Amino acid sequence: MTMIIRNVPEAEAPPPAPVNAVGRPYRYEMIHAGGALRGYADEPSELIGMLVPGYPGLATAADRAAARLELALDAQVRLQARLAAGRLEACGEAERAVLLGGRHEPPAPARWTAPVPLVLVASFYAPHGALPRPSGPPELQVWLDPADDWTLLTTLHTAGVITVGTRDTT
Repeated sequence: MTMIIRNVPEAEAPPPAPVNAVGRPYRYEMIHAGGALRGYADEPSELIGMLVPGYPGLATAADRAAARLELALDAQVRLQARLAAGRLEACGEAERAVLLGGRHEPPAPARWTAPVPLVLVASFYAPHGALPRPSGPPELQVWLDPADDWTLLTTLHTAGVITVGTRDTT
């Protein structure tokens, strides 16, 4: 069981955390939908279900992996656009081509040093995929990894797409 409530503006105190069906606080809290919603769940897969409609009902591990990859690709496009907005003039022509290029094929620069971080989906790059990882400063590479529910959530959190918090339930 999960719960989603409207988030409050940062100037206000956050709402009290709801409790699950057994009367205990949920293990996870996720702020998502551009900060508009707070979701509560006891399992990472339930949080993914808040981001991917129908995710909990997917029958196979392959179906869930495909749904996570689709979520990562969608987040990649949106985040790349947000990071590049107003900063493209500082990039060279080849860098702009990579930043503005379609994502039907993963970007594959050998080195990335542009002033705009490049958002990449780990599934396509070594060691999981066929492409070599770009070299360059790590702070200029934002990695989204849909390998499993928790890894995807933590990489979305690190990238600033969502905020995930955990509560010790022991």
